[in-house]
Amino acid sequence: MKTTPRRLTDGALVLEPYAAEHVNDLVAAVRESVAELSPWLPWCHPNYGAKDATDWLLLCAHAVADGVNHQFAIRDASGRYAGGLGLRISDRQNRVASIGYWIRTSATRRGLATAAVRVAARFGFGELGLRRLEIFAHPDNVASRRVAERAGARFEGIARNRILMHGVSHDSALY
Repeated sequence: MKTTPRRLTDGALVLEPYAAEHVNDLVAAVRESVAELSPWLPWCHPNYGAKDATDWLLLCAHAVADGVNHQFAIRDASGRYAGGLGLRISDRQNRVASIGYWIRTSATRRGLATAAVRVAARFGFGELGLRRLEIFAHPDNVASRRVAERAGARFEGIARNRILMHGVSHDSALY
């Protein structure tokens, strides 16, 4: 199931494997979006800087080398950095992975997250041979839940204590 990450596209957006050149784009997008993202993404904080981004990109490189974690920068049709998407294999034997995503504030409400999830799903089911993709979102994270639904994922229920945010276990909507 190990595949080398590559650029993926649907013609309207590009998912490209994270690399060192994404540091500045990542920092700018996170800082722009702290108010909207920090309730749902504990790593997102007002002082997010180049060291945070560099550490994240190093983690991505190691995880990709293991063939378990595929992390992508999302670029819109103009080439502007719009956010990130991760596809993490959680169960190799049963070919299960989860998808997580975020979009910078100035790029929301344009369908980019939905399109990115669809592109990642094609990659997962096609090239990685996955049988199941899961999306977990805090029950109150309406935007993330709508992305899952628009991308074609089906709501399966509320998983108790499924996600840890800011040191506290929370239930999660499972798609």
